[in-house]
Formats: sequence, C-alpha cells, structure tokens
Amino acid sequence: MIDVKIPEVGESIQEALLAQWLKRDGETVRKDEVLLVIETDKVTLEISAPAGGVLKILVPEGQTVRIGAVVGKIEETAAGKGAEEAEKAPEQVEKAPAGETGIRGPELQAPPMIEQRAPEPPAPPGAAVAARAIISPAVRALAEEKGVDLSVVAPTGPGGRITQGDVLLFAEQHAPGKTAERASKPEYPQTGPTSRGVEKAAGEQTIRKPMSPIRQRIAARLLDARRNTAMLTTFNEIDMSRVQALRRQLGEEFRQKHGIRLGIMSFFLKAGVTALKDMPVINAFIEGNEIVYHNYYHVGVAIGAERGLVVPVIRNADMLGFAAIERAIADFAKKVEENRLAVSDLEGGTFTITNGGVFGSLLSTPILNPPQSAILGMHKIEDRPVAIGSQVVIRPMMYVALSYDHRIIDGREAVVFLREIKDLVENPERIMMEM
Repeated sequence: MIDVKIPEVGESIQEALLAQWLKRDGETVRKDEVLLVIETDKVTLEISAPAGGVLKILVPEGQTVRIGAVVGKIEETAAGKGAEEAEKAPEQVEKAPAGETGIRGPELQAPPMIEQRAPEPPAPPGAAVAARAIISPAVRALAEEKGVDLSVVAPTGPGGRITQGDVLLFAEQHAPGKTAERASKPEYPQTGPTSRGVEKAAGEQTIRKPMSPIRQRIAARLLDARRNTAMLTTFNEIDMSRVQALRRQLGEEFRQKHGIRLGIMSFFLKAGVTALKDMPVINAFIEGNEIVYHNYYHVGVAIGAERGLVVPVIRNADMLGFAAIERAIADFAKKVEENRLAVSDLEGGTFTITNGGVFGSLLSTPILNPPQSAILGMHKIEDRPVAIGSQVVIRPMMYVALSYDHRIIDGREAVVFLREIKDLVENPERIMMEM
C-alpha cells in the first residue's frame, strides 16, 4: 500500500482544506493521474497519484488536514500497472523499427489483439471524456456555466487535460446553434405561473457555505490593509492610441518571433518599473519605525481565479523584455487555471498591478497588497471625446488609479509617479528603446 499524502506547499502553511476528490473510493487510478484538489490560504493545488492501483479514501472531502497527513492509500495491482503499460503500448508499436532489412512485419500492420476485441457497449454521456481527459473543478464549473458537454470537447492541455480555453473555444464555435435556440424562445419572461419571478418566489431559500481558506485569507488581508494603512487613491487617464497602433503594426511579427501575443500589460509593467526607479519610495515598505527600500523590482500581477484573486510575482521585472514578461504572465495564468500555482510564485512582491478592465471595470480604487505601499489599477479602454489642442477628437482612453500608503508616500510623489506612467504609455517608444 502506498500513502497519498498532503505535500508541503510552503514553510508558512501548516494545514489545507481537502476541497474535492476527483476519483471515487475503490476506483482504479493510474500513476500521475490527478486524485484530489486541496486549498490553502494562498493557493489551490491538484495532487496526483504516486502510483497506479486501487484507491482507498481515508479522509472525505471538506475536511481540514495537516501538511503531511495521509488522506488515502493506493493498493498496487496488476490492473493498475497494466493500464500504464497499455497507455505506453501504442507509442512503442508506433516507434518500433521495421527491422534491419527494412521490411515491416504483418504483426505490426494488424495486431491480432486488436482484431479479437469484442465490441464494447455504448458509453454513457461523459464517460468518454472521463476516460481520456483530466478535468479540473474549474473546468467543470465553466462547462456547466456555458452549457458545454465535456464528452465532446477535444483536450489540448498537457497529459490529455481539458483546459478552460478548450471549453471557451468549443462554446464560441457552437454559438450559432445556441443563438438559434435562444431565438425560438420568447425574449421576455411570460406572465403567469410559469414566470421565472414566480418560480423564484415559490422556492426562496438561504444557502450557507463555509468560506474557503483562500477567501478567508483574502478577507483578512483586505481588512488588514484598511485598518493598518493610511490608504489614498489618485487617478489619471491615458490615451492608448499609440500602444494600440504599435500592437497592430508589430503584433503579428512579435507573435511569429516570440510565440506569444503582445499584450497591454507588458507596456504598463515596463512603464511601472521605469517610474519605480525614479520614485524608489513607491517600491518601499514600512517595517516598524523604518522604511525599507528595495533595489530590485518584483512586480505582482493580479489574476482573478475561480476561488479568489491571486497575485503571482514576476521577479526582477526590470531585467525582462516584452516577450519574457508576456510569457511569464501567460505561464502564471496557465498555472492558475490548472491549479499548479506554488506558494513561492506569490511571495516577495514589491509592487502590484491589477487590471480590472478585463472584466469591464471603468474605474475603481484598488486596495493595497500588504506590506507593499502602492498598487496600480488599470481599467477598461473606452472611446471617449477628448480635447487635443483646439479640437475635440475620439480617442481610446483608459482610467488608471494608484492607491498608496499615505504614511510613506506623499500626494506629490503619487501624482508624479502616475503622470510618469501616463507619459511613458502614451509614448511607448521611450519604453521600447530600453529593450
């Protein structure tokens, strides 16, 4: 019997919530197949099987367990090992040499064992995808939200994993059918007993759910920031015309050369680092009665996840070019989606950038990420009339917000810092000259 243990995920983390078992008690599992999902106060992680065999669950989901605790056991069986060998068999046959003479034997062209298989009964809906793909809780939730049958979604993730991108792409590709279906339904709810409002009134109820460790941690940190800092926010707006023009002009060449899309975040991150060098107090912390200045620039990028906001850190951002920054952001987003984000990915940030614009936010006041002293908030790009010289023209504008700790940062410094970011983004050639 092999133990299934809760692994160490960080020095400061002593326990985790066993959020979900992805396999049932008594089910045969393969080595490295995802067994369960755990949540800590910082990250959500998937735990894989250490070996193939029959799973025995010792701790049910929903329980809080200590790091290192044994939550299940795997009894190694011939069936479990056979399943692993069966998976490797096609690859071995495919790569098998034709022989020194170069003649392929008939046994490789038509394996007898394949011909002798009896026809299998039709699988129930969803069984096909369960057999060939690994599905995370986040993907299941998204599929339910979009009304997508996972059994017909082609996985593109590592190890046969269905990603959220696969679900979104499938939903987008099959949108016409859904549009036609919606067109056949009345646009407004009908009055009478079938009205949605009446149904809701008849079934009103209150549901209580415990806060996940991540949500509890987020709540505690936000309250801590409000109570222990003198937080203030200053605003400005940025004309995004030049950035958008550069992305249209160089975007395809950039993608072909680096294999990654040229996004907007890299412009703001590069501008932010340049402004931090000119205004080092924005990159500093308060510790007791001292101000700690940092001569490095570890910039956190806030990413919205299903279970809460996480802020992975791009280390030494001042040493990275546009492609490296975009690649780092994409890698973090993939880690978040696949529940592979480590605690080390979240630690050590000196400044944070958050983009509420991806969700449609026009303006907000971001809250500090302690012990950091400032956070930059990006927002939705929207065409607005602006006065340029003696003319009113339409330009793609973005509101930006800088929240800062007034105990360490004066209003003048905050305004100058935000103005420098505005000048750099509106003249992106200045940033790109530093590449």
